[in-house]
Amino acid sequence: MTSPVSKQGERGFTLIEMLVALSVFSLAALSLIRLQAYTTHNAAELEMRVVAQSVVRNRAVEILTDPRPPALGQESGTVENGGWQWQWAQQAKLTEDQRFIQVDISAREEGSGAPASLTILRPSALVLDEQPDALPET
Repeated sequence: MTSPVSKQGERGFTLIEMLVALSVFSLAALSLIRLQAYTTHNAAELEMRVVAQSVVRNRAVEILTDPRPPALGQESGTVENGGWQWQWAQQAKLTEDQRFIQVDISAREEGSGAPASLTILRPSALVLDEQPDALPET
């Protein structure tokens, strides 16, 4: 019977070397999976913030294009935008010189709470739909 002859040039990996290599690969793969989950979460949050900014900007446009100035004080409501329900709130107050109304607008999605806020100034005495005083008849 002949004994197996080991060849000097052939050498394989030991079990320990294989386990170390697999553990290093596993750590790298888990890190990439966590990074992907974090990136996905941040992308969804960013989308919500963009829609929230759209909600407050839409409310600002409504206030600025309304012929009558907004009522002073708190006001709130809900609106659907982007398939989500948004709660908006606004606080209107006169500025120190009484010529402008400062309106602070905020919006928050009911489920996630993605916030957005905006402050605008609008002339306080500007009412565009009033009829001019009647001309005196001669």
